[in-house]
This record gives sequence, structure tokens and C-alpha cells, in this order.
Amino acid sequence: MQPEFLRFEGRILFLSENPKAVSRQLLGEDLSLEDALPLRDQISTDEITPAWVCYHYDEKLGDYPYLGLKCGEQFPLKEGLVKAGGFSVSVAGHRRGKGSSREASPFAELSAGIRLVIAESFEHIYQQNCQNLGLLTSTDFGLIQRLRRGESIPLSEFMRGLDPISTEIVRRGGLFAFNDARMRGNFIVPIPSHAPRAMTLVEKIIARHVVVEASKNRVGIEFVAPGDGLFVHADWRFSHEYVTPMAASFLKSALGEDVALRDPSRILAFRDHLTFLHHSMSEARKKSGLLDVARNLKTVQESFCAKHGIRLHGELPDGSGSEGICHSIMAERYAEPGQVVIGTDSHTPHAGALGCLAFGVGTTDIANAWLTGDVRVTVPPTLRVVLNGRLRAGVAAKDLVLHLLALPFIREGKAIGHVVEYQGEAIRHLSTDERATLTNMAAEIGGFTGLVAPDEETLRFIRERRGVALKLEAWMCGDAQAEYTHTIEVDCVAIGAMLASPGDPGNGVAIADITEDVAIHIAYLGSCTGGKREDIRAAFEVVEAARRAGKRVPDSVQFFIQCGSEEVRQHAAKLGWIEAFEAVGAIVLGSSCGACINAGPGVSSSPDQVTISAINRNFPGRSGPGQVWLASPATVAASALAGRICGAAEGIRTHI
Repeated sequence: MQPEFLRFEGRILFLSENPKAVSRQLLGEDLSLEDALPLRDQISTDEITPAWVCYHYDEKLGDYPYLGLKCGEQFPLKEGLVKAGGFSVSVAGHRRGKGSSREASPFAELSAGIRLVIAESFEHIYQQNCQNLGLLTSTDFGLIQRLRRGESIPLSEFMRGLDPISTEIVRRGGLFAFNDARMRGNFIVPIPSHAPRAMTLVEKIIARHVVVEASKNRVGIEFVAPGDGLFVHADWRFSHEYVTPMAASFLKSALGEDVALRDPSRILAFRDHLTFLHHSMSEARKKSGLLDVARNLKTVQESFCAKHGIRLHGELPDGSGSEGICHSIMAERYAEPGQVVIGTDSHTPHAGALGCLAFGVGTTDIANAWLTGDVRVTVPPTLRVVLNGRLRAGVAAKDLVLHLLALPFIREGKAIGHVVEYQGEAIRHLSTDERATLTNMAAEIGGFTGLVAPDEETLRFIRERRGVALKLEAWMCGDAQAEYTHTIEVDCVAIGAMLASPGDPGNGVAIADITEDVAIHIAYLGSCTGGKREDIRAAFEVVEAARRAGKRVPDSVQFFIQCGSEEVRQHAAKLGWIEAFEAVGAIVLGSSCGACINAGPGVSSSPDQVTISAINRNFPGRSGPGQVWLASPATVAASALAGRICGAAEGIRTHI
């Protein structure tokens, strides 16, 4: 149990927009909040712990927090400085912890001595990961002066506004201690009782999966409502090599070597993120031993899966790639309408395109879910996005989601923690692959998950990819009178091809508004968002026009294509798409995450390089030190052939 009153003996580190203010603190000067303003907003977990930092999964992470933090145009944090500075409190602005669900970020902060993080607002997964680890969070900036005066702060102040489960997790100092009490019967999770009410689809899924009595596997209640704290049975639990080793080490530390996992047949693991890392890691880092550290993640995951009988989708025997990206394979082979799917990646909502509740969790959550078969959920509010009309020819779901990300409502963080449910005429005309782009990038919106109600298109997709004939059940839709916290109406006819300029997926700009040529050095078509069948097809249509006109990718550009799964790559090869890509000078890679996680061909090597990419986020350093523009697959292909950013329609006209 945490003590009833807490003292924070260390210093306060303000994560300022001003690099000089940060450097002064690292040199030993204590600043006031006023001296540190403006604080950095929208700090991503990529900045707290860049991808390479996450090759470590123990207390060594304490040497690395904030190494990717960009303050102004500088990166003032260096290895070991936070720990050496004696800081116990870290302060930032809006939307702290956006992006990846990597628990390595708060664990690095905790291992460096940070005990409390203060921000104007937090991303959902980051804050939950903090709670699970025992790292306290607060949005009360009044604490700063109280801490400076040496006051003891009541633990209750860090529980304000939390549901009963989250409150108890904070009280007990983390999720492992809480679950130990829960499974022993020392804490009974309160089951809400509601009068009959209309429910959204996600509320119905949660209600059907609520764990009523963990020891007796009793599942399901009639009604839930936003704010209810619950545990829900998970139909699928998956992790990848970035997280499996850390989760395994947490299990060992908490419970010893011989733990028994609940229903291993419903647990999956993936080797997908670092398959091509050796192609992009610098020689200096290789010489430092970092590549060996990263390769150890694969070894540890394989050993863990073998020990517990877990299905591992791994590398191909010939070393040409992996079976596929976890999100791609979950949609193609496993997820079904009405299920609950959890995974150790913020883009787990990808599978929400099939009408299931799919959401990302951190390391401690997945480790506990392996043991219990369930996961905690605070029933989220739902944001309804109504897509009116139909997208114009050549305009893709990626263009639509980049438009949404640029809206002030989204940029200001008002969708944080919401289910983003897509409805409207345009949805009915989108394939499941295109719907998956929308649900996948609920992560960039800051949402808890993304969701599309299942329909005949869902059944067609499952029948096509798996040869399985499913039937929809009557309950698999929201009630007519269900409550939504907000509705965004989108006129899809008015949306054209979009980009997100370097630095943030929310930097949306219409291609039509780009008035100067932007020369590119790298074009990357891949990732879970950009490596699906429909993504590859859209790029092929652009490339085929160029091939027929005898055009090739200019020598100044490297054009990489990486399918999201072997199923997609084989489909593309069968239809002649791969041949067309190679004919114009594109480099087709084996299936893997690759450049999206700064691990493979397509990563920039210098700050002056410009990349146009179909990945889902372009935070500083996410895909190398260069400038990354986000775009749809067709725009990436057209730009690759033009040697500059241009839309697909312009590219095709040029080549005809």
C-alpha cells in the first residue's frame, strides 16, 4: 500500500519549449514555473523514449528518459542527466504521452527517479501505464508550490475523479498488487447497476464481457455507462517483441519463474517490429552493442512463447521478412465482430474495422491479462463521426483521417479517451481495409479506440480472407437513442488529397494548398496503415500508369514498398503488382513494420532528408532524423515517381 501522505524530496523538472530553460535545470538551477514557460505540449512517447531506447526493458531505461524531447529546435536531454539531476517530479503541458502505448516511457521516468508527473492533460494509455507502475499523475499545477514548500501531499489527491478500480490501483501502488488482492478475494470489483438504457455498440460489447466474478468465470451484465470501472474478458491478447520480454520480466519479478498463464490458446505473439533493424542502425550503435541488445528481444520472446505454448507469428525461414504486422494479421485471421481484442500497441484499434472492441494496453496490463484472461476498462465516452456523402475518386481513408486530425476539436485533445465510432453513407462504401485506416489512427486522434459497426462488408472480408462464413447478430449495432458526447459531421465530397507536414499527424494540409515544390528523397509505402491490400492496389494504379508511359522513379528518390503481411504480398505478386513496382525502380521489401518504427529501409539518415510516407505518425525522430510528410498510398506513389510531393491525380496525368 502507498502511504496515506507522500513527500517528494527531489527536484522539479519543467519540460520547457525553451531549450535553455531545460539546460539550466540540468546544470543544477531550480526554475519557477513562470521561468520555464511555455511548457512543451503534445509530448509523444517517441520523445520520452525513442524507439532504440525500448530495446532495453529493465532499469537501464532510467538512463534514457526524454532523449527524443525536442525543445525549440534542440534536443537538450542526454543520457543519464535526469537521474543525475535528482529530479522526482516532471511537469509538461497538454496531451502528455501521446502516441505509442509503450510502457517503457513511464518506466524510464520511474527508473530515473521520477515519482510524479504533472501535466495539463494526459493521453489515456500513458496515464493508465503510470497508474499500473505506481507512477503518480496529476493535472493540479497548484501542487508545484506546495512541493517547493516541502508539504506532504495526501495520497487521496492523486485519486480525484478516478473510478473505484483505478483508485484502488493507485492506493496499492500498481496493478500487480491490485490484481493479487482481487484474485485472492481481498478486493471485490463493484459491479454497476443501471436502469435500462440505450447503449452504443462499444457499451454493448463491454457489457457482454464484464467479469462479474473472476474466480467462477461469470461474465456479462445487462447495462454499463461511461465512467464505470470494470474488468472485461479478452477474447484475444497479443504482444510483439518490443513488449513481450518486458512483460515476461515483470511476471518473473512479481511471481517467480513458474507462473501459469490463462488459456494460452487465446494469446498470440508477433516478431514484426524489428525484423529489418540491421538495415537502418548506424555503425556506431552497432559497435556499441545495441543491435545485440535488440536481437535479444527476439530470443527472449521465442523462449517465453515456447515455454507457455503461445502461437508466435515470427520471421520467415529464409530471413526475407516476417509473417506480418500484428495488426494486419489480427484483422486478416483472428478478430471477429463483437469480440474484445487487446494488444501491446497503440494501433490495436486497427481491428475495430471488423466491429470488435480492440484497444492498446501497456506492459503491465498485458502481463496481468496473461494471468487472469481479463483487462480493466473504464467505460469510455463515444465520439460519433458521421461521414456524409462519398469520398471522391482518388481520395482515400488516409486523406479523411488526416483531415480529422487537423480539426481544432481533435487537435485540442477533446477526443482523448473516447471511442471514435464512424457512421454515415461514406462508411458503407469503404472496404474493410480502408475502414481499418480510420480505426487504426484513432490512436493519433487520442481516442481509446476506433470502431465501425459490422455489416455485410465485414462478412465479405472475413469470408474472403479466411474462408469462414459468419453471421451478424441483432445486437451488433448501437441503439437509436444511444448517447454520444459529441458528433462531428464530415462532408466527404469536399475532402481532397491531404498531407500532414513534418512533426505531428495533426499538421494537416491539403495538397492543393501546397504552393511550392517540395522535393523528396525517400518515399515509403508500408506499415499497418499503409500496407494493406487496398493500399497496395491504390499505389499500383498510379505506378501502372507510369510504367505504361515508360517512366521510372528518379535517381534522386528511393521508393520502398513493404506489405503489411505475407498474405498481402502474395496477393500483390499474384496480380502482377510487385512486378509493376519493380519495373519502375521501386524496392519491394519483405513484410514487417520497418521504417514506421525507425527500424529498416525507408528511414532517413540526416535532418535534411525529406520523406513522404504512408505510416500513421511523424513525430520528431519517429522514422529517422529527417522531415516526414504523411500521405495516402496513392500520393506516396505519385510523389515517388515525380521526385516531389504531388497528388495521385496529377501524377497519373503527368504519366499518361
